[in-house]
Amino acid sequence: MKSATKKLSTEIAETLTGKIEAVTAGSKKIKKSIEKAAAKLAKKVAKFEKETQKKKAKEAKNAEKKAKKDKKVKEPKADKAKVAALVAEASSKAPVAAPTKPTVGKEASAPKPAAKAAAPKPAAPKAAPARPVAKPAEPKAEAAAVPAPEKA
Repeated sequence: MKSATKKLSTEIAETLTGKIEAVTAGSKKIKKSIEKAAAKLAKKVAKFEKETQKKKAKEAKNAEKKAKKDKKVKEPKADKAKVAALVAEASSKAPVAAPTKPTVGKEASAPKPAAKAAAPKPAAPKAAPARPVAKPAEPKAEAAAVPAPEKA
């Protein structure tokens, strides 16, 4: 009986060792496949992080460009307001007649005798255009003042 029990115990031991080895080999395979999957996942995560960083950098650049464009667009508006204020201020003042410029050159030397005789005629037309310019400015101011009470 001792020999029979020895045979059984050796068979049991062999089968157990075989099964243990199979399980460990399977677990090693599982472990390796898990490691491979983890490596692939880590690569994908790293790639995704790089892409998101690139997108954020692009968005930041675009935001800076838009901010610069907005500043450029806003500055001319401020300039336009300044120009409009200056125009309004200038239009409220009485127009000043432009000073006559002396002509210098070959053409000015030849018509001098004729210019003395015609001097009163050009002076009168130059003064005349200054007066009509001042008159339309005053009716515009009155016309702007008249509709305001009607709306109110």
